[in-house]
Amino acid sequence: MAKTVKLEDIAKEVGVSTVTVSKALSGQKGVSEEVRAKIKALADKLGYVQPSKARRKGSRKSYNIGLLIEESYMDKYDSFYWQMYQQIATKAMAWECFTLMEIVGRQSEGRVELPKLIKEQRVDGVIVLGKLPKHFLEMLKSSAKIPVVYMDFTDEERNVDAVVSDSFYGAYELTNYLFSMGHEKIAYVGTLLATTSITDRYLGYVKSMIEHGVPIREDWRIDDRDIRSGYIDEENLLQIPKDMPTAFVCNCDLTAGKLINKLQAQGYRIPEDVSVVGYDNYIYPGICDVEITTYEVDLGEMAKRAVGVLLDRLQDHTVYAGIHIVEGHLVIKDSVRSI
Repeated sequence: MAKTVKLEDIAKEVGVSTVTVSKALSGQKGVSEEVRAKIKALADKLGYVQPSKARRKGSRKSYNIGLLIEESYMDKYDSFYWQMYQQIATKAMAWECFTLMEIVGRQSEGRVELPKLIKEQRVDGVIVLGKLPKHFLEMLKSSAKIPVVYMDFTDEERNVDAVVSDSFYGAYELTNYLFSMGHEKIAYVGTLLATTSITDRYLGYVKSMIEHGVPIREDWRIDDRDIRSGYIDEENLLQIPKDMPTAFVCNCDLTAGKLINKLQAQGYRIPEDVSVVGYDNYIYPGICDVEITTYEVDLGEMAKRAVGVLLDRLQDHTVYAGIHIVEGHLVIKDSVRSI
């Protein structure tokens, strides 16, 4: 019985979606305790065994998991995406799986070449770290023939399995915090549409500004990176506005650090004259000398869910997890002053 019962069987009988069943059985938020208890009771009655547990009790088959990342996300320093990769590799090893990483170059994207890991059939499934160009992702969907999970982004179609941080409400919470500290003249730093996360964080900032009755100023939306390459361009972009705000919401800590350096070079003190917040709670040493107030991403939980979703898909190709949104939390440091 346990081998034949699927999530959709439980969902149909309870009258909910398979995503709700998946969340209930994996302990995720977003399901009432009453519904969760009902789903678990029915799952036990029907003899449902989660794919990961079945794998450990049965053949203990291990999988090869491919990780694809665009080259602009990797630099000579210990980048945020290296940390993400390490978390995924650790979670995969806990399930006796192996990870193989391939960096996707711009030339490969332009020619829309199938990654070698997939072409040579070296992996059973793939996790894509960070957004790749739309035409490349469409090629993966149509040609990969193996399960694909997005991590740290999703696409406009939303008919994919993806794990993302709560960018919208994270930036919303950061902006609300600045209002609580007396700030109203608040700018946003990040190139819209460069990544899904940057755009979502801007929309969280906008929500807070609207709710506080403060108009959005176009001159206080500051680009930080080239929209094509993704590289932060502090020389030609990241420009300090003539009419200065009292605070800046930055789309990531790296941008926040580079902005702080430019502000200090122009004689501004942080946070005495200007307050700055970032996102990720990750910045490599030596970028700036100020501890940045930020919103911490739960990389461990994101990696755990991405690996779990992929393994469930490998075990049962009918499983559809949808979009997993992982909450983070505000981390208060030294870059904000109450006014």
